[in-house]
Amino acid sequence: MASQFLMLALLFAITCSIALASDPSSLQDFCVKDSNSSVLLNGFVCKDPKLVQADDFFFSGLDKPGNTSNPVGSRVTPVTVTQIAGLNTLGISLARIDYAPWGINPPHTHPRGSEILTVIEGSLEVGFVTSNPENRLITKVLQKGDVFVFPVGLIHFQRNIGYGNAIAIAALSSQNPGVITIANAVFGSQPKISADILAKAFQVDKNVVLNVQSKF
Repeated sequence: MASQFLMLALLFAITCSIALASDPSSLQDFCVKDSNSSVLLNGFVCKDPKLVQADDFFFSGLDKPGNTSNPVGSRVTPVTVTQIAGLNTLGISLARIDYAPWGINPPHTHPRGSEILTVIEGSLEVGFVTSNPENRLITKVLQKGDVFVFPVGLIHFQRNIGYGNAIAIAALSSQNPGVITIANAVFGSQPKISADILAKAFQVDKNVVLNVQSKF
């Protein structure tokens, strides 16, 4: 009897953990973000359903290339709850990523969503790194039509390994997955992380850290 109760409790705990692993489910047809509300909560306040319009569920322009004239040679065009108010509580979003030849989408994480990426044009080298202590790199070269998954929270990247432009579409399991670009966060934080701390963390000379910080 005790073992049956333990198994039931374990099953309940696992079910709860799965239920809490993504954005909460909606309890009505929709909950369009009310941009005029000053109330702070985990998500966004719902607009009065009577005031909802088709444009609350609409975004245009994903067919247009992003400007990749920047140091990393890529541009992400996000379509999250910020761009489509009707995504509020739905637990999904997407993005278009454009890559110049040999451009990269630098190592980054999405703290609130897993990602599934589809190559639309070109060839991409992609990969993610598992958590401590293994820190194992899982990587693959993708061609047009190939799909790859990046688990939630893990550091991942893409690189265009072709001589022409590349395009990918990424779908994410959150209305607001967030993004933390590792280099920007570590070397470009405001105020700056102490160069002494970073020098010790990366096992390099302090002047190297100061030089890298100056680029951000």
